[in-house]
Amino acid sequence: MTAPSLDVFQVIADPSRRQMMQLLSKDSMTINALAENFDMSRPAVSKHIKILHHAGFISITDIGRERYCTLKQDGFNELQDFIHSFDTFWVSKLKKLETILNEKTKGK
Repeated sequence: MTAPSLDVFQVIADPSRRQMMQLLSKDSMTINALAENFDMSRPAVSKHIKILHHAGFISITDIGRERYCTLKQDGFNELQDFIHSFDTFWVSKLKKLETILNEKTKGK
């Protein structure tokens, strides 16, 4: 039985996970250091970290007895691909509008 795939939009929908990514965008942090920034139990923080890790937003490295979390690109690639598809859509629509307006301007 395979693990269910995580929807990146569900992953980033949680404000706590977004805040964790914001903190990790500044520097790698231990799980305990991350937990100090939240008013939730250590197991709850670990659950959020596990979700971010499985979705490819962070990596976890064991150094001695500490586990360090680092932000990584993988999770963001799916978001960028999704957004890019809309960029392509709008650029196409705007080019068509530009063509129509140019043709109307030439006709005057």
